[in-house]
Amino acid sequence: MNAEIGDYDHIHVENDGPLTVITINRPEARNALNFAAHCELEKAFDAFAADDAQWVAIITGAGDKAFCAGQDLKQSFSGDGIPFPKSGFGGLTSRRGLNKPIIAAVNGVAMGGGFEIALACDLVVAHEAAMFALPEVRVGLAAVAGGLHRLPREIGRQRAMGMLLTGRRVSAREGQAMGFVNEVVAEDVLGAAKALAAEVLACSPMSIRATKEAVNLGLEVSLEEAMRAQMDYPALQQMFKSEDAVEGPAAFAAKRAPNWKGR
Repeated sequence: MNAEIGDYDHIHVENDGPLTVITINRPEARNALNFAAHCELEKAFDAFAADDAQWVAIITGAGDKAFCAGQDLKQSFSGDGIPFPKSGFGGLTSRRGLNKPIIAAVNGVAMGGGFEIALACDLVVAHEAAMFALPEVRVGLAAVAGGLHRLPREIGRQRAMGMLLTGRRVSAREGQAMGFVNEVVAEDVLGAAKALAAEVLACSPMSIRATKEAVNLGLEVSLEEAMRAQMDYPALQQMFKSEDAVEGPAAFAAKRAPNWKGR
């Protein structure tokens, strides 16, 4: 059963069973974010992280023109930079320790911080008309909400510099070829994201969280160190001690669908 969650002015949040769908709801501004919208997204992701009944999240944009056009530059900012919450652009790009998977359903342009939100997600599904860019250099800024560092890690330094130093736009198909888009669809991008979420939800949430944590922490160190340290990662330890670790093999042996508990 779908349930609308929270009282927000700039976003819409809905729970569909263990799936949380967060929609940036500023289509009149191409879903660009002002400070209030950043804070609402931070609150929504905080709630998702804290709710044991919610296992996967999707973030998308209202309308069919824009996922998120980045920062609302009509909002003034000081010489110290554009203000957004401690958890980063859209309450996501500087967030650490969230081991639940997040899917970006990119329904239109993803520019600047909007692209950085997508890069901070674990999976990206894009409409074939979607466009991606980090155009900050064209307005005297830089992609400091993760773009400068996540994009080279995703697609390699040379390809990333080709985007970062020119601000050029990349289509969804090119993004898929580069490697930062998982799937491109011609019609219902949110429906495709929900179908992908269903595949994730068919797996043990304990295993999913352990996998995400191990990948993220492992990328921060050498391969040898990651292999040596992984058994000490908290989510992996929790996975091995969980009810799901008993249920999975039992269901496989009985040739039935597992009943995941997430604990």
